[in-house]
Amino acid sequence: MRHSAQQIETPRGPARADTDLPIGPVDTLLVLGHGAGGDVDVPDLLAVRDAVVSAGVGVIRVTQPYRVAGRRAPAPAGHLDEAWRAVLAALRERHSAVSRWVVGGRSSGARVACRTAGVVGAAGIVALAFPLHPPARPERSRADELATGLPTLVVNGDRDPFGVPDPGPSVEVVVRPGERHDLRLDPAGTAAVVRDWLRARGWAAA
Repeated sequence: MRHSAQQIETPRGPARADTDLPIGPVDTLLVLGHGAGGDVDVPDLLAVRDAVVSAGVGVIRVTQPYRVAGRRAPAPAGHLDEAWRAVLAALRERHSAVSRWVVGGRSSGARVACRTAGVVGAAGIVALAFPLHPPARPERSRADELATGLPTLVVNGDRDPFGVPDPGPSVEVVVRPGERHDLRLDPAGTAAVVRDWLRARGWAAA
């Protein structure tokens, strides 16, 4: 695995991109964002990185500008989306030989990826712990954010207080037993779901 890290300027301040690439040519890059108050080194994101890099897919974990600046309170959705779009534009220029981009993340990062997937030209979406609604507020559903028309994998725990989305025409939902919102019970199992989903589309090596 080849690792590098760099800051990327955005209209909302510098973001950070941690890039891990397999040895050899890379056809697919998976770009992942973090949760609202979290970082990109949480167990599920690291496990996904290890599993898919081993299958020939590059992974870039993006830290939003507000977290780079040391703040825990998340920026407004519009600011998150703006920074994410700027990061993806810079990454596409830097990795111009890559033919396929898959976007995703956990919780808030999954929402950002869904909202911007069409604009950044993503081929698919990986949504870990997608927060369907605020805890105990099922009437405030965010299900419409998943309706991108792109192939989408949702991996949620059956004990997630933020709810579990329903599958749709292009949305596959895998429910992990015993897991809560942090998906910490079995990170390797969650990562295997993501790797196998990418393989089923021919986006990762068998």
